[in-house]
Amino acid sequence: MAFSFSSSSLQFHFLLAFPVDMRPRPRSRPLPLPLPLISKLPFFTNKKPYRFRCHSSSNSNEDYLLDAPVSVGDGFSFSGGKYSDEPSPADEWFKQGMIMKAHPVGGTGEKAKDPIFGLAMGGSSQATSDLFRWFCVESGSPENPPVILIHGFPSQAYSYRKVLPILSKSYHAVAFDWLGFGFSDKPQPKYGFDYTLNEYVSSLESVINELSKDKVTLVVQGYFSPVVVKYASNHQEKLNNLILLNPPLTVKHANLPSTLSIFSNFLLGEIFSQDPLRASDKALLSGGPYKMKEEVAMVYRRPYLTSGSAGFALNAISRAMKKELKTYVEEMRKILMDENWKVQTTICWGERDRWLSYDGVEDFCKESNHRLISLPTAGHHVQEDCSEEIGKLIATIVSKRKSI
Repeated sequence: MAFSFSSSSLQFHFLLAFPVDMRPRPRSRPLPLPLPLISKLPFFTNKKPYRFRCHSSSNSNEDYLLDAPVSVGDGFSFSGGKYSDEPSPADEWFKQGMIMKAHPVGGTGEKAKDPIFGLAMGGSSQATSDLFRWFCVESGSPENPPVILIHGFPSQAYSYRKVLPILSKSYHAVAFDWLGFGFSDKPQPKYGFDYTLNEYVSSLESVINELSKDKVTLVVQGYFSPVVVKYASNHQEKLNNLILLNPPLTVKHANLPSTLSIFSNFLLGEIFSQDPLRASDKALLSGGPYKMKEEVAMVYRRPYLTSGSAGFALNAISRAMKKELKTYVEEMRKILMDENWKVQTTICWGERDRWLSYDGVEDFCKESNHRLISLPTAGHHVQEDCSEEIGKLIATIVSKRKSI
């Protein structure tokens, strides 16, 4: 159901999307039954000894629904669930992963309602009663040195899909989805997680403690870099290396680009964050020269097509970033330039980043005495633009640390 109104200079169009499939469907064809996510996932418990510990849990009946039937949804999905009868690349990626539980769920335990109409949200929008569920993918032997790959905003662990196999030859690599992204939990704001940067810092501590008892190498891309640096400043003893991929380093970097800040706007933010093409394709493609193939775009779109919870989470984290990013960038700069900073830090920079200017990056690295590696053909999402090169760079950086 759509309606619009206009003035002399502005036009607004609203779409109320409900989980209705407009494709012809024979009456005799039954709807597929929903399959809970956890029932498909492998266990890690048979791997000993190990550094990373990701566990499945089969005792939850409110898990994220992959390929939900069209009758399942929370009323805010553009499709209400499954958007194709054909096998999806998201299915294959999902099969490679597992669920890890980490970071206590806050709030009163009340069932989440959407912030616009106050309707009860679907199961994928609800937090569990104890610990949040995080989707992660591992590659390589648990006996090898651990490397944790952390995606940026907005993105998914999927962005490291080509980096993981490269690192697997000598390292044990794990990429995870932040809360609110990919296949991890997407609780509604004020119902267990508010998506503030401080909450992301504390949740990261829980994740790393769950993943590894040993010292780790952290690789983080983009706007989540200040969150990771703040965590690292309080846990330097936990890190072997820190590798930052196109982090916001200068004062000018503290402002979100319009492509992302639009999601924080009143009313329009709620609407645009529910548009899969704007929230996924446009948000990823505007950061650099990367051209997304359709099968790749299908994976990034999946959370926004399956449930409105992904859009509400995007809206919440955009507001937090717009409000808190400047303070976090300033704090990150001080931490990385402090003489007490002992973690070996490398900054890799895609020079064709359309969001973060290269101006001032070299000066900062010289002043802070951190190594800078420039990638002339890459944009903001360097792990997408030159995944093989990034994988080899990470492996080389970590191997040099091992030889020290």
